[in-house]
Amino acid sequence: MANLFPMFVKLDGRKCLVVGGGLIAEGKVEGLLASGANVVVVAPEGTEKIARWSGERRLAWHARQFQPSDLEGAFLVVAATGVDAVNEQVFREAEARGILCNAVDEPERCHFYYPAIVRRGPLQIAISTGGLSPALAQRLRVELEQQFGPEYERWIEELGALRRKAFARRTDPRRRTRLLHRLASRRGYERFLRVERRRTGGSA
Repeated sequence: MANLFPMFVKLDGRKCLVVGGGLIAEGKVEGLLASGANVVVVAPEGTEKIARWSGERRLAWHARQFQPSDLEGAFLVVAATGVDAVNEQVFREAEARGILCNAVDEPERCHFYYPAIVRRGPLQIAISTGGLSPALAQRLRVELEQQFGPEYERWIEELGALRRKAFARRTDPRRRTRLLHRLASRRGYERFLRVERRRTGGSA
């Protein structure tokens, strides 16, 4: 099995096609919308959420069967129909066009995999087993969610603000690097928690 290249991709404004309109497709659509993608759904039927998002013009929904022309201009496609023949067709058509494809729960029809994600605001921790054991990835996600609590969202936002201030001051680069590493250290985190607890009356 080839090693995977881990990266976070900017999807803002890119056409992302989802073939399928069930609950699994809905989950994929939701993540793509959150990333700012230009989402197109092709499915004869869709969930209530997909219908609502379509009504709100957050996505384009074509209520019909998949056609190869649907892939025109797409950056990536997710095949989530639950029908083997359709998923195979989507994968083959995407591969012929050099378009990244993920057929849900079918590793042999995937150019990329969805990792298990821990989200704390701008902080994202992705876990992948290369499709070999999604169950393990999910277990690790639960453990990491306990290790990296909700307070990390506030902390990373504060670190970002402090970083912007440090760059605005035109400090010596080496000194600035030392400062930013100190702020992001374990001690920096513990200092942040103490301040937050005083601010919130001990709820941080």
